[in-house]
Amino acid sequence: MSKTSPLDFMRQVRQEIGKVTWPTRKETMVTSIMVIILSVIAAIFFLAADGLISFIIGHILG
Repeated sequence: MSKTSPLDFMRQVRQEIGKVTWPTRKETMVTSIMVIILSVIAAIFFLAADGLISFIIGHILG
């Protein structure tokens, strides 16, 4: 395996970064909002599931 000099490595990194398709500001905002909404939905679901399980276990043991 050949060793790459730090300058060659940086040159290769710059070339690869140039190939990346970066999202637009709108795409980033829409994706971020979707993540927040889905996180809230998941939190509500797990809160409800935890409450239900706690209720059932409370009735079984109490």
